Amino acid sequence: MAGTLQGQLCDVAGLRLGHWTDSRRPTGCSVVLCPQGVTAGVDVRGAAPGSRETDLLRPENTVQQVHALLLSGGSAFGLDAASGVMRWLRERGHGLAVGPARVPIVPAAVIFDLWLGDPVLTPDADAGYAACEAAGLSAARGSVGAGAGATVGKLLGPQWAMKGGLGMASLRVGATTLSALAVVNAVGDVVDPASGRILAGARGEDGRPRGTVQALLQGVAPIRPIAGAATTLAVVATDARLDKAQATKLAQMAHDGLARSINPVHQPSDGDIVFSLATGASGPADLGLLGVMAAEALAAAVVDAVRSASGLPGLPSAGELG
Repeated sequence: MAGTLQGQLCDVAGLRLGHWTDSRRPTGCSVVLCPQGVTAGVDVRGAAPGSRETDLLRPENTVQQVHALLLSGGSAFGLDAASGVMRWLRERGHGLAVGPARVPIVPAAVIFDLWLGDPVLTPDADAGYAACEAAGLSAARGSVGAGAGATVGKLLGPQWAMKGGLGMASLRVGATTLSALAVVNAVGDVVDPASGRILAGARGEDGRPRGTVQALLQGVAPIRPIAGAATTLAVVATDARLDKAQATKLAQMAHDGLARSINPVHQPSDGDIVFSLATGASGPADLGLLGVMAAEALAAAVVDAVRSASGLPGLPSAGELG
């Protein structure tokens, strides 16, 4: 069952994960380091994304590998943190050889968390550098890094929202490992795919999740969310060998995991993005099977994100409500 999967993103060998979390307000950034260079793909399904270097990942484009991925709070301002990741990689000689220089390739994506605390405080280049310095084989989950200011269940109004966060899961089938990371800042509710129970989302007058879809179908009017104010960012990684077209397809199939665990998903105000990484260490694998694994792992990572989150004043977590 998707909800029972556990693990770390770095269960796929060759990856490192690091966080920087702001102590002044709920925001931060997270970096996935793969300085040796790995094949990557992306599927941008939300209507209001905030991103950098995603066009570079299109299969027909020239660059074949990336050296890190950056996920950040701070809305579009948080994209600045990718500059710090590039600096960290360049100092260590990593990047694409371009004439006499090496240029690290660091795609990035952001969530909107500016409504929590002072919006002037956003992850910057130093924050991205610090996340690289903190990177290791295991990393915290919950209200850390890019998930520090994540919230869910905002379609009926932010006053009814709950705390989101950052979650991970992994699984192994035969010789192939696949892992997933999700930063869950969705406008919709998070649902346990195994039981159908709403874990975190828009709350009713009793303070417990009421079910956004059910409320909408009963005639409750949604608010008009700010475009881009809700986003789920995800990374699915495998040790299988894929080319860019296959990596792109893997990212596309992984979105099924969001559809199983977030309801409603891919709304006009969402900026949902799934990145994929393939290290190639375990050799070729069936792409159809990888798609099944990716959807399962990503759904589990979404569930893990809200179960691991810590609440804030006015924003209870799933764990606090029981």
